Amino acid sequence: MVPPRNLAIAAEFHRVADELESQHANPFRVRAYRQAARLIARLPEDAGELARRGKLTKLKGIGKDLTQKVVLFCDGGRIEAPADPSVEIPTALASWLQLPGFSPSLIRHLHDHLCIRSLDDLEALVRSRLLRTLPDFTANDEHVLEGIRRLRAGAPSP
Repeated sequence: MVPPRNLAIAAEFHRVADELESQHANPFRVRAYRQAARLIARLPEDAGELARRGKLTKLKGIGKDLTQKVVLFCDGGRIEAPADPSVEIPTALASWLQLPGFSPSLIRHLHDHLCIRSLDDLEALVRSRLLRTLPDFTANDEHVLEGIRRLRAGAPSP
């Protein structure tokens, strides 16, 4: 029989994987969390105890990092999704997360690959209708332009 705590750990790993996936994080990292969740959900022994004894790393697919996450979960009841440096955004562009359809990975792409650095640059991109050509971007141009107007005015997003 699977200990109830293992099911809770597995559920938490699935939650973290979903969060990472929504951030468009490295797919290998997402897959590692999902695989660890499946393994832990089938373990007949308590994963927390195995982690504390250093035995959890013996399972294929669970390394030191994920073992530490199990211990953190057992101590605190939650695991924070690790920050993915590839989706960290410049502080000056953090407010763009309020724009419809904008994610950290999209903002990072606009900044790093398209050299979009200001609201003026972003507005020009939207008006050129090129923003809508980016994969996984589905927001309406007019909604984005309205969001830009709100950011310029310092008004909160609806």
